[in-house]
Amino acid sequence: MKNLSVPLPLAAAAVLITGLIVSMASKPANVLAQARSSYAEDRAAIEDLQARYLFALDFHDPDLYVSTFTEDGVLDYGSGEVKGRQAIKTVIAGMPNPKQVAGKRAGAARHSISNIVIRVDGNKASGRSYGSTTPTTIPNAAASSMVSDTTKDELVKVNGTWLFTKRKIYNEGRDEWAYKGGKNPAW
Repeated sequence: MKNLSVPLPLAAAAVLITGLIVSMASKPANVLAQARSSYAEDRAAIEDLQARYLFALDFHDPDLYVSTFTEDGVLDYGSGEVKGRQAIKTVIAGMPNPKQVAGKRAGAARHSISNIVIRVDGNKASGRSYGSTTPTTIPNAAASSMVSDTTKDELVKVNGTWLFTKRKIYNEGRDEWAYKGGKNPAW
């Protein structure tokens, strides 16, 4: 039997190459999953952001409300643009704080969102939706007292979290704030 010998540098290179191949074969799915999320995951996260925004409004929670915006985010609700978290917080904190009604949680209204369309392009997104506000502290409030709006959102993903960079609200209950674009706002 003949004794074969492999030079040490060649053996080391073979071990290194084998290790790299095994490493690459076991990681691509994990690396891709961390680097890129699916449309469904992004959409779910954006819808969650929209819901937290509305709960913050209903529960008069200015801190949670501004946490849904980037530091330089813009809220445009009809009276003009409010720029930056601190300015937005000041506006929201200045809204009347709802009073507790016997046996019910405080809140002058309940906000909801529907007809949500979202476009995602990497770490940026845009959204359109309808919103409605139902008064809750008015005794026997009729459905006709509901206010409707259309919302245009611009969003960005920061450290894996979606935030509003701009939220424009067209309130159909006030002529000066109503959507006047004439064409379908959902592209």
